[in-house]
Amino acid sequence: MSPRSLVRWERATLHSGQIVVKAQHQRTSRTQAHGYDAYVHPPADGDDWLGLTDAQLPIGSMYEWCVQSHCGAVVLFSGTVRDHADGRTDVRFLEYEAYEEMVVPKLSEIAAETRARWPDVGRIALVHRIGRLELGESSVVAAVSTPHRPEAFAAARFAIDALKVSVPVWKREVWDGGSDWGTNAAALVDAADVASVEGISESTGTNR
Repeated sequence: MSPRSLVRWERATLHSGQIVVKAQHQRTSRTQAHGYDAYVHPPADGDDWLGLTDAQLPIGSMYEWCVQSHCGAVVLFSGTVRDHADGRTDVRFLEYEAYEEMVVPKLSEIAAETRARWPDVGRIALVHRIGRLELGESSVVAAVSTPHRPEAFAAARFAIDALKVSVPVWKREVWDGGSDWGTNAAALVDAADVASVEGISESTGTNR
């Protein structure tokens, strides 16, 4: 099933008394309640910076926002566009599409699950970019601050791993002479079903 077909299928199956998604989504505003924004700004309050944007990701600002006085570690992962994929050596650029209404709710689930596994987490930043991205540009950032180093690495690794498999964002690879959807596409799963990094304790952040 292609990403567009999957979106149409999800929109049909998610129609209920609580969730009503239009068959043909029309963007009524560049800034909407479900989190899509033409620009990226930190939250006015709270410790979760979650979003979807078609603007360049402010990586430095996201790192600085995660710094807190009681946290001695900040781990930030930035996924960048590379010039190759499985079986392809001439990727020119990527285009990302998303099921926009569901991205931030799914990111919220990841943040909640991260805090459940590592209760000492300070701040979490999870922002994905959509649209056309050139080589070297950042498509996604996952940043986490914690009091100590081991759980910062573990929590950030979990957050980006969960994002990759549970958030409805798809990429199209464009190369000389053709294009296709990403070769590593897979069915989406819930964040709670994503395994943690092996060897890191979720409760203490220490090696087992």
